[in-house]
Amino acid sequence: MKPSHIRAVALALALGAALTACSDDGHLDYQTDYTNHRPLRVTGRPSTGSLETVQKVVWRLADGDADGLAALHTEPGDVGPAAKAWIKAYGKAARSEVTADFLDEGSVRQDVVLHFTGPRRTQELTVRIGADDSWGIVLDEPEPRQES
Repeated sequence: MKPSHIRAVALALALGAALTACSDDGHLDYQTDYTNHRPLRVTGRPSTGSLETVQKVVWRLADGDADGLAALHTEPGDVGPAAKAWIKAYGKAARSEVTADFLDEGSVRQDVVLHFTGPRRTQELTVRIGADDSWGIVLDEPEPRQES
């Protein structure tokens, strides 16, 4: 196993343990999502917030939850159509193995490339801290690209 994968697994386990120790519903929902979905493969150096957010994006895609995906958007405005387009483009693929490449440093904003194994497509997204100091995404229309 590569050192980056070991670090990612350790970070995910630490995050899971920390969230398990909390007792509010949000953390229990996260723990349930974590155990009900395939593990997210990670490269790069995510922050705790960027990793949790990208996991939620992949889970919402896999579950076909357009409202849940739209709720992660950090900008004002209706992103319902964009969320539905993401579900259509990646919903099925998100049920298989997904790798997230975390680029740059992730203290307040981080670019991420999602690699879906099924159709060998990629999608870039930006995760960042929103106006309410919680992590979310900038949900633009999806632009799937074939991996080469």
